[in-house]
Amino acid sequence: MPFSREELHSILSALPDPAFVLTRSGRYAAIFGGSDARYYHDGSSLIGQSLFDVIAHEKARWFTLQVREALDSRALRIVEYSLSGNDVKGLEDSGPDAPIWFEGRIQALDFLVDGEDAVVWIASNITEKNAVEKRLRIQSETCPLTGVFNRRKLLEVLAQHFELFTRNRIPTSVLMFDIDNFKTINDHLGHQVGDHVLVAVADVCRQELRKCDYIARLGGDEFVVLMPATRHDHGIIVADRLRHLISSRLEETFKRICTISGGLTEFSPPDVSYEAVLRRADDGLYRSKRGGRDQVSVV
Repeated sequence: MPFSREELHSILSALPDPAFVLTRSGRYAAIFGGSDARYYHDGSSLIGQSLFDVIAHEKARWFTLQVREALDSRALRIVEYSLSGNDVKGLEDSGPDAPIWFEGRIQALDFLVDGEDAVVWIASNITEKNAVEKRLRIQSETCPLTGVFNRRKLLEVLAQHFELFTRNRIPTSVLMFDIDNFKTINDHLGHQVGDHVLVAVADVCRQELRKCDYIARLGGDEFVVLMPATRHDHGIIVADRLRHLISSRLEETFKRICTISGGLTEFSPPDVSYEAVLRRADDGLYRSKRGGRDQVSVV
Protein backbone atom coordinates (compact mmCIF):
# COMPACT_ATOMS: atom_id res chain seq x y z
CA MET A 1 0.00 0.00 0.00
CA PRO A 2 1.27 3.58 -0.62
CA PHE A 3 2.91 5.43 2.25
CA SER A 4 1.72 8.78 3.42
CA ARG A 5 4.04 11.79 3.22
CA GLU A 6 4.62 11.59 6.96
CA GLU A 7 5.42 7.87 6.79
CA LEU A 8 7.92 8.40 3.95
CA HIS A 9 9.58 11.17 5.92
CA SER A 10 9.76 8.87 8.95
CA ILE A 11 11.33 6.10 6.86
CA LEU A 12 13.94 8.45 5.38
CA SER A 13 14.73 9.89 8.79
CA ALA A 14 15.37 6.39 10.12
CA LEU A 15 18.13 5.69 7.59
CA PRO A 16 21.33 4.87 9.54
CA ASP A 17 23.55 6.84 7.11
CA PRO A 18 22.85 10.45 6.15
CA ALA A 19 21.46 11.19 2.69
CA PHE A 20 22.22 14.70 1.44
CA VAL A 21 20.34 16.33 -1.42
CA LEU A 22 22.94 18.57 -3.08
CA THR A 23 22.29 20.88 -6.01
CA ARG A 24 24.60 21.44 -8.96
CA SER A 25 25.83 24.69 -7.40
CA GLY A 26 26.76 22.84 -4.20
CA ARG A 27 23.89 23.85 -1.95
CA TYR A 28 22.50 21.56 0.75
CA ALA A 29 18.82 21.33 -0.19
CA ALA A 30 17.78 18.61 2.26
CA ILE A 31 19.20 16.01 4.63
CA PHE A 32 17.61 12.72 5.64
CA GLY A 33 18.78 9.89 7.88
CA GLY A 34 21.98 9.79 9.86
CA SER A 35 20.18 8.13 12.76
CA ASP A 36 23.25 6.08 13.76
CA ALA A 37 24.44 8.40 16.52
CA ARG A 38 27.72 6.48 16.88
CA TYR A 39 28.97 8.08 13.67
CA TYR A 40 26.83 11.11 12.83
CA HIS A 41 25.63 14.37 14.35
CA ASP A 42 22.47 16.24 13.49
CA GLY A 43 23.14 17.96 10.17
CA SER A 44 19.90 19.89 9.83
CA SER A 45 21.75 23.21 10.26
CA LEU A 46 23.45 22.61 6.88
CA ILE A 47 20.22 22.98 4.90
CA GLY A 48 20.34 26.09 2.76
CA GLN A 49 24.10 26.51 3.11
CA SER A 50 26.67 26.05 0.39
CA LEU A 51 29.46 23.48 0.52
CA PHE A 52 31.83 26.46 0.40
CA ASP A 53 30.20 27.86 3.57
CA VAL A 54 30.88 24.66 5.46
CA ILE A 55 33.98 23.03 4.00
CA ALA A 56 37.48 24.36 3.19
CA HIS A 57 37.68 25.70 -0.36
CA GLU A 58 39.72 22.95 -2.05
CA LYS A 59 37.66 20.20 -0.47
CA ALA A 60 34.42 21.98 -1.36
CA ARG A 61 35.61 22.22 -4.97
CA TRP A 62 36.20 18.47 -4.97
CA PHE A 63 32.69 17.76 -3.63
CA THR A 64 31.15 20.09 -6.23
CA LEU A 65 33.07 18.31 -8.98
CA GLN A 66 31.72 14.92 -7.84
CA VAL A 67 28.16 16.30 -7.88
CA ARG A 68 28.56 17.66 -11.41
CA GLU A 69 30.12 14.47 -12.73
CA ALA A 70 27.26 12.41 -11.27
CA LEU A 71 24.74 14.79 -12.86
CA ASP A 72 26.45 14.74 -16.24
CA SER A 73 26.87 10.95 -16.37
CA ARG A 74 23.46 10.14 -14.79
CA ALA A 75 25.17 6.99 -13.45
CA LEU A 76 25.77 5.95 -9.86
CA ARG A 77 29.09 7.42 -8.71
CA ILE A 78 30.97 5.85 -5.78
CA VAL A 79 33.84 7.72 -4.12
CA GLU A 80 35.92 7.42 -0.96
CA TYR A 81 37.05 10.53 0.88
CA SER A 82 38.19 11.77 4.25
CA LEU A 83 37.17 14.72 6.41
CA SER A 84 39.35 16.11 9.17
CA GLY A 85 38.97 19.01 11.56
CA ASN A 86 40.88 21.22 9.14
CA ASP A 87 38.44 20.40 6.33
CA VAL A 88 35.32 21.55 8.16
CA LYS A 89 35.07 25.25 8.98
CA GLY A 90 34.85 26.01 12.67
CA LEU A 91 36.34 22.66 13.71
CA GLU A 92 40.05 23.41 13.33
CA ASP A 93 40.70 23.09 17.07
CA SER A 94 37.75 20.97 18.19
CA GLY A 95 37.43 18.44 15.39
CA PRO A 96 38.47 14.76 15.45
CA ASP A 97 42.14 13.95 16.05
CA ALA A 98 42.33 11.77 12.93
CA PRO A 99 40.56 11.99 9.55
CA ILE A 100 37.18 10.26 9.28
CA TRP A 101 36.73 8.22 6.10
CA PHE A 102 33.49 7.95 4.14
CA GLU A 103 32.15 6.15 1.12
CA GLY A 104 29.89 8.40 -0.91
CA ARG A 105 27.24 6.95 -3.24
CA ILE A 106 26.01 9.71 -5.53
CA GLN A 107 22.99 9.42 -7.84
CA ALA A 108 21.40 12.11 -9.99
CA LEU A 109 17.73 12.85 -9.31
CA ASP A 110 15.33 12.97 -12.25
CA PHE A 111 13.64 16.18 -11.09
CA LEU A 112 14.74 19.70 -10.25
CA VAL A 113 15.22 20.88 -6.69
CA ASP A 114 14.53 24.60 -6.25
CA GLY A 115 15.14 25.04 -9.97
CA GLU A 116 18.47 23.17 -10.07
CA ASP A 117 19.69 19.73 -11.02
CA ALA A 118 20.44 17.78 -7.86
CA VAL A 119 21.84 14.52 -6.55
CA VAL A 120 21.27 12.39 -3.50
CA TRP A 121 24.60 11.73 -1.77
CA ILE A 122 24.59 8.93 0.80
CA ALA A 123 27.63 9.11 3.10
CA SER A 124 28.67 5.93 4.93
CA ASN A 125 31.33 6.08 7.64
CA ILE A 126 34.00 3.52 6.69
CA THR A 127 36.74 4.64 9.11
CA GLU A 128 36.80 1.33 11.00
CA LYS A 129 36.73 -0.68 7.77
CA ASN A 130 39.63 1.35 6.36
CA ALA A 131 41.62 0.89 9.57
CA VAL A 132 41.16 -2.89 9.42
CA GLU A 133 42.12 -2.96 5.74
CA LYS A 134 45.20 -0.83 6.46
CA ARG A 135 46.30 -3.16 9.28
CA LEU A 136 45.85 -6.21 7.06
CA ARG A 137 47.73 -4.53 4.21
CA ILE A 138 50.61 -3.59 6.51
CA GLN A 139 50.74 -7.13 7.89
CA SER A 140 50.82 -8.59 4.38
CA GLU A 141 53.58 -6.21 3.21
CA THR A 142 55.96 -5.93 6.14
CA CYS A 143 58.37 -8.08 8.10
CA PRO A 144 56.79 -8.55 11.56
CA LEU A 145 60.18 -8.41 13.30
CA THR A 146 61.80 -5.35 11.70
CA GLY A 147 58.79 -3.46 10.34
CA VAL A 148 60.41 -2.98 6.91
CA PHE A 149 58.93 -4.36 3.69
CA ASN A 150 58.94 -8.13 3.26
CA ARG A 151 60.08 -10.13 0.23
CA ARG A 152 56.65 -10.13 -1.43
CA LYS A 153 56.30 -6.34 -1.25
CA LEU A 154 59.90 -5.85 -2.37
CA LEU A 155 59.34 -7.87 -5.53
CA GLU A 156 56.16 -5.89 -6.23
CA VAL A 157 57.98 -2.56 -5.85
CA LEU A 158 60.92 -3.76 -7.95
CA ALA A 159 58.55 -4.78 -10.74
CA GLN A 160 56.85 -1.37 -10.68
CA HIS A 161 60.13 0.56 -10.81
CA PHE A 162 61.60 -1.72 -13.47
CA GLU A 163 58.56 -0.97 -15.64
CA LEU A 164 59.13 2.76 -15.08
CA PHE A 165 62.78 2.30 -16.04
CA THR A 166 61.96 0.47 -19.25
CA ARG A 167 59.53 3.24 -20.26
CA ASN A 168 61.30 6.37 -19.04
CA ARG A 169 64.88 5.28 -18.28
CA ILE A 170 64.67 6.65 -14.74
CA PRO A 171 67.99 5.70 -13.09
CA THR A 172 67.48 3.35 -10.15
CA SER A 173 70.05 1.72 -7.88
CA VAL A 174 69.68 -1.47 -5.84
CA LEU A 175 71.76 -2.38 -2.79
CA MET A 176 71.74 -5.89 -1.36
CA PHE A 177 73.58 -6.51 1.88
CA ASP A 178 73.76 -8.88 4.81
CA ILE A 179 75.38 -8.97 8.25
CA ASP A 180 78.85 -10.49 8.32
CA ASN A 181 79.13 -13.65 10.42
CA PHE A 182 75.48 -13.42 11.48
CA LYS A 183 75.36 -17.14 12.20
CA THR A 184 78.13 -16.67 14.75
CA ILE A 185 76.05 -13.98 16.50
CA ASN A 186 73.08 -16.34 16.71
CA ASP A 187 75.22 -19.28 17.84
CA HIS A 188 77.23 -17.42 20.50
CA LEU A 189 74.77 -14.80 21.75
CA GLY A 190 71.43 -16.45 20.99
CA HIS A 191 68.66 -15.85 18.49
CA GLN A 192 67.07 -13.15 20.62
CA VAL A 193 70.21 -11.03 20.29
CA GLY A 194 70.26 -11.86 16.59
CA ASP A 195 66.73 -10.51 16.30
CA HIS A 196 67.77 -7.30 18.08
CA VAL A 197 70.64 -6.92 15.60
CA LEU A 198 68.22 -7.20 12.67
CA VAL A 199 65.91 -4.61 14.22
CA ALA A 200 68.84 -2.23 14.79
CA VAL A 201 69.93 -2.57 11.15
CA ALA A 202 66.41 -1.79 9.93
CA ASP A 203 66.20 1.23 12.26
CA VAL A 204 69.42 2.73 10.89
CA CYS A 205 68.17 2.31 7.32
CA ARG A 206 64.83 3.93 8.11
CA GLN A 207 66.55 6.88 9.76
CA GLU A 208 69.12 7.48 7.01
CA LEU A 209 67.30 6.71 3.76
CA ARG A 210 65.03 9.12 1.90
CA LYS A 211 61.27 8.80 2.08
CA CYS A 212 61.23 7.73 -1.57
CA ASP A 213 63.67 4.86 -0.92
CA TYR A 214 62.51 1.35 -0.05
CA ILE A 215 64.09 -0.95 2.52
CA ALA A 216 63.09 -4.61 2.66
CA ARG A 217 64.20 -7.74 4.47
CA LEU A 218 64.66 -10.30 1.74
CA GLY A 219 65.06 -13.15 4.20
CA GLY A 220 67.30 -14.18 7.11
CA ASP A 221 69.84 -11.38 7.60
CA GLU A 222 69.65 -10.22 3.98
CA PHE A 223 68.28 -6.75 3.17
CA VAL A 224 67.62 -4.89 -0.08
CA VAL A 225 67.48 -1.12 -0.56
CA LEU A 226 65.84 0.29 -3.69
CA MET A 227 66.90 3.87 -4.47
CA PRO A 228 64.79 5.49 -7.23
CA ALA A 229 66.25 8.34 -9.30
CA THR A 230 69.74 7.35 -8.14
CA ARG A 231 72.74 6.38 -10.25
CA HIS A 232 75.30 3.96 -8.90
CA ASP A 233 77.94 6.68 -8.33
CA HIS A 234 75.63 8.33 -5.79
CA GLY A 235 74.24 4.99 -4.61
CA ILE A 236 77.67 3.84 -3.47
CA ILE A 237 77.98 6.96 -1.29
CA VAL A 238 74.66 6.08 0.37
CA ALA A 239 75.67 2.42 0.69
CA ASP A 240 79.00 3.20 2.33
CA ARG A 241 77.35 5.66 4.72
CA LEU A 242 74.88 2.93 5.74
CA ARG A 243 77.74 0.47 6.16
CA HIS A 244 79.61 2.76 8.55
CA LEU A 245 76.51 3.81 10.49
CA ILE A 246 75.22 0.25 10.89
CA SER A 247 78.62 -0.94 12.07
CA SER A 248 78.84 1.90 14.60
CA ARG A 249 75.31 1.32 15.89
CA LEU A 250 75.82 -2.43 16.31
CA GLU A 251 79.19 -2.05 18.01
CA GLU A 252 77.82 0.62 20.35
CA THR A 253 74.71 -1.42 21.20
CA PHE A 254 76.11 -4.96 21.38
CA LYS A 255 79.72 -4.21 22.41
CA ARG A 256 81.22 -6.26 19.62
CA ILE A 257 82.43 -5.60 16.10
CA CYS A 258 79.58 -6.15 13.62
CA THR A 259 79.91 -5.30 9.93
CA ILE A 260 77.91 -5.68 6.73
CA SER A 261 78.84 -6.59 3.17
CA GLY A 262 76.89 -5.61 0.10
CA GLY A 263 76.54 -5.41 -3.64
CA LEU A 264 75.33 -2.31 -5.45
CA THR A 265 74.03 -2.18 -8.99
CA GLU A 266 71.92 0.01 -11.24
CA PHE A 267 69.07 -0.80 -13.62
CA SER A 268 70.61 -1.18 -17.06
CA PRO A 269 69.09 -1.17 -20.60
CA PRO A 270 70.23 -4.78 -21.30
CA ASP A 271 68.30 -6.02 -18.23
CA VAL A 272 65.22 -8.01 -19.25
CA SER A 273 63.73 -8.18 -15.75
CA TYR A 274 64.23 -6.98 -12.19
CA GLU A 275 65.35 -10.53 -11.35
CA ALA A 276 68.49 -9.91 -13.40
CA VAL A 277 69.17 -6.79 -11.34
CA LEU A 278 68.78 -8.70 -8.07
CA ARG A 279 71.09 -11.46 -9.28
CA ARG A 280 73.74 -8.87 -10.16
CA ALA A 281 73.43 -7.22 -6.72
CA ASP A 282 73.73 -10.67 -5.14
CA ASP A 283 76.91 -11.31 -7.16
CA GLY A 284 78.28 -8.04 -5.82
CA LEU A 285 77.47 -9.07 -2.26
CA TYR A 286 79.43 -12.30 -2.60
CA ARG A 287 82.29 -10.44 -4.27
CA SER A 288 82.46 -8.34 -1.11
CA LYS A 289 82.46 -11.49 1.03
CA ARG A 290 85.33 -12.96 -0.96
CA GLY A 291 87.18 -9.65 -0.76
CA GLY A 292 87.29 -9.73 3.03
CA ARG A 293 83.83 -8.46 4.09
CA ASP A 294 82.92 -5.02 5.49
CA GLN A 295 82.63 -3.47 2.03
CA VAL A 296 80.20 -2.79 -0.81
CA SER A 297 81.07 -3.84 -4.36
CA VAL A 298 79.63 -2.02 -7.37
CA VAL A 299 78.65 -4.39 -10.18
